[in-house]
Amino acid sequence: MDVLTLSRIQFAGTIMFHYLFPPLTIGLGMVLVYLEGMFLRTRDPIFEQAARFWTKIFGLNFALGVVTGIVMEFEFGTNWAAYSRYVGDVFGSALAAEGIFAFFLESGFLALLLFGWDRVGPKMHFFATVMVAIGGLFSSIWITVANSWQQTPAGHELREHVINGQVFVRAEIVDFWAMVFNPSSVNRLIHVWIGAFILGAFFVMSISAWYLLKGRHIEFARRSFTGALLLATVSSLAQLGSGHFQADAVAKHQPAKLAALEGLYHTERGAPAYLFGWPDDESQTVRYGLKIPYMLSMLVHFDPEAEVQGLDDLEATWGRPPVWLTFQAYHIMIGLGMLFIVSTLYACWRWWRGTLFECRWLLWYFVFAVAFAFIANEVGWVAAEVGRQPWIVYPSLINGQLVGGLRTSDALSEAIRAEQVLGSIIFFSIIYALLFVLWIMLLHQKITHGPDDHLASRPDDSHPPLLDTMARLPGHADSMTHVNES
Repeated sequence: MDVLTLSRIQFAGTIMFHYLFPPLTIGLGMVLVYLEGMFLRTRDPIFEQAARFWTKIFGLNFALGVVTGIVMEFEFGTNWAAYSRYVGDVFGSALAAEGIFAFFLESGFLALLLFGWDRVGPKMHFFATVMVAIGGLFSSIWITVANSWQQTPAGHELREHVINGQVFVRAEIVDFWAMVFNPSSVNRLIHVWIGAFILGAFFVMSISAWYLLKGRHIEFARRSFTGALLLATVSSLAQLGSGHFQADAVAKHQPAKLAALEGLYHTERGAPAYLFGWPDDESQTVRYGLKIPYMLSMLVHFDPEAEVQGLDDLEATWGRPPVWLTFQAYHIMIGLGMLFIVSTLYACWRWWRGTLFECRWLLWYFVFAVAFAFIANEVGWVAAEVGRQPWIVYPSLINGQLVGGLRTSDALSEAIRAEQVLGSIIFFSIIYALLFVLWIMLLHQKITHGPDDHLASRPDDSHPPLLDTMARLPGHADSMTHVNES
């Protein structure tokens, strides 16, 4: 394979492995805020027990997310130097904002979240939990802004620079907030957040359902499951609306991507939407497909007879994305989203009737449904990124002419060779396989151990837990007794 194909495989593999962890961390952050908030409101020790347990899981996933995310930044320099030069001004500002508003916030309060249970009061610990959760959200904001700018660039000018006699073009910011609020950033960010909430909720329900089926930690599992079920239900329904607005933005700014997502090879009036199928580039049709007539025209233009442009009219201007992979990833995401809506609503109905935890087949479904939530997040990323090919930075169409943009084939480093990329792919595959096994082993260890069975030990913030901890240390008992007597 050539260096371009290998570099794309390398980046896709590293980012897809990394993307197992940030959405889960964001989703679990929301769960922790809910559990600690409920503990402060009710003083029910079961909420503290649950919060302590899920904090351990959160810390494990946070660590894996940090470790796997570092690699991609090096890839920008080694494999994609021309891309880095082109987008450096835009990405530099976004990543700097992430460091200031996200990393400092998370790192400043992470130690309190993980190790501060018996060292600070419950209100302070809750504040630390909120700050870490907000830090995760801030981190996703700036990464999503940078990615959205690639899809719908705004707030920049293209300027030429001469380096060693060579002319290079850079995208340089002229309006920071126009760059931040580019046409797709808000819709994309909401879509990413909701996907993370769904994953976090399904992760909690999976482990809780397993405890219920095994008859372990029953009260803890019931509380965790019902809270996560509420988050999953609301988020699944919200994702349906978010997806519609996201598709509207794609139809307006990336029409070739929309045609690939829907397998629309030919411009049509009353264009259908396929529920599933097998796009065939040779015959320019979707084989074995089940379609809903007029649905795509209705969704895009709110007119069942409206015309929707197909790849036959768009390819000459925008290029053609890989249709089969884009179509399948998109439809898998939609299918899983509908499954989440149906299954969570049914579980809510069973919970309302008081029969949820007696329905063993449904609990078994939720044990394994977390895999569907992981897949939905991954294929959503695949549909978004593969669908914008052959562009790594999408151009704008002004007066019928493409302006700006950077093709993926023009974004490579000049010095990189195919055998070097292949070697790094093999090396990263081994390292990531070991990291994945380690993650599974540690996760299994924590789940097998389960939540600690102690009750809440901090009735209010007036009790100084740090002094109590010191008093229990060897060698401090006599001195603390003297203090108390004084």
